[in-house]
Amino acid sequence: MRTVLNVLLILAVTYVLIVGLMYSFQERLLFLPSSTLRATPADRGLDYDDVTIPTDDDERLHAWWIPATNARGTLIVSHGNAGNISGRVDVARLLHDLGLNVLLYDYRGYGQSTGQASENGLYRDIEAVWHYATETRGLAPEGLVLFGRSLGGAPSTYLATRETPAALVLDSAFTSVPDVAAHHYPFLPVRQLASLSFDNEARLPDVTAPVIILHSPDDEVIPYSQGERLYEVANEPKAFLQLEGAHNEAFFRSEHLYRTELAAFLAAHLPARSSGLR
Repeated sequence: MRTVLNVLLILAVTYVLIVGLMYSFQERLLFLPSSTLRATPADRGLDYDDVTIPTDDDERLHAWWIPATNARGTLIVSHGNAGNISGRVDVARLLHDLGLNVLLYDYRGYGQSTGQASENGLYRDIEAVWHYATETRGLAPEGLVLFGRSLGGAPSTYLATRETPAALVLDSAFTSVPDVAAHHYPFLPVRQLASLSFDNEARLPDVTAPVIILHSPDDEVIPYSQGERLYEVANEPKAFLQLEGAHNEAFFRSEHLYRTELAAFLAAHLPARSSGLR
């Protein structure tokens, strides 16, 4: 009996330690930045401007402005939770090939951006990028599309409730951070522990812009059911595009769908062959 009690005590202490570590390090588990730039748009044959965007709390965001000839609109691209913009040059190339300008930026603490990532910080970051696009670049909101992949879906959805873009694109996005955590750690009280929310499901009903949800049934990081749920709560006009491949493979395996289905959706909601200037 003493041996059994000792084992149970060890298990209980271990569990408490795991819970404590999960609570203390949840931001480090979610935000996985890299400061090393491994590539630039020039490596994919794209002309670009290297720009710095100030935030309202004095951080400086690094971004790339990639113009398209006779562009019909501009994509503001918010990337996933790991790395930095240099790992998204292929995404930029494909989106640029759709006849769109691309504004690809790094969150605070990522790449060459200053500061440290946080939920409120990411919201401030995308607000700063929007102001850069509309005020510094002079682009009209009706020519701007918010494109958020994975984690990037959260700031994109947030901004779409505060501004009126031409469209919102959510690629492999989640309903909320606690929902994803509960899926991966069902043995932990993650909903009670979560200090991060990024609640896309709660915000999406307040978005009036056209929405397209892209998700793969093979996504092992963010369940396909969460993509389906986002589509369910989104307002019309909306569309759902089923991708192919795992979470970090779907973009490459589904390139043909981006070029056809996503291109058709954006063409339907952007002014034809417009620069998007005011």
